[in-house]
Amino acid sequence: MNEPTSPSEYLVISRGQWDSDIPREAIQRAIDDFYIWYERLLAEGRFKAGQRLAREGKLVSRQAVTDGPFTETKELIGGYWFIVAGSLDEAAQIAADNPCLACGLVYEIRPVDPTRASAFALAAETPGERR
Repeated sequence: MNEPTSPSEYLVISRGQWDSDIPREAIQRAIDDFYIWYERLLAEGRFKAGQRLAREGKLVSRQAVTDGPFTETKELIGGYWFIVAGSLDEAAQIAADNPCLACGLVYEIRPVDPTRASAFALAAETPGERR
């Protein structure tokens, strides 16, 4: 059966930095094109709003609260938004049209899991030895 899949949300995490050998004017054109693309998909209901992230942050653990962010520079998280799509593949295809890809950014696409967390269910937080 080829029943349509109901749309789900997929988190898009923007990672990386602009390529250092690309002129700022070219990067600005990609940014301008991004906002045109983004606003069109918002209007079509294929996106849900997200935001850029500020440069500073904190890491909160049971040991302490320390300044951050702590990812390697090449893995810097610059922002996030949500794609509404019928599958992970469809969400990735939508993200593949992002104009900023040409300037060095990359996008991680993750399905949003609507179920509550459980210590007994396999999840992203489950240690490898328990999988």
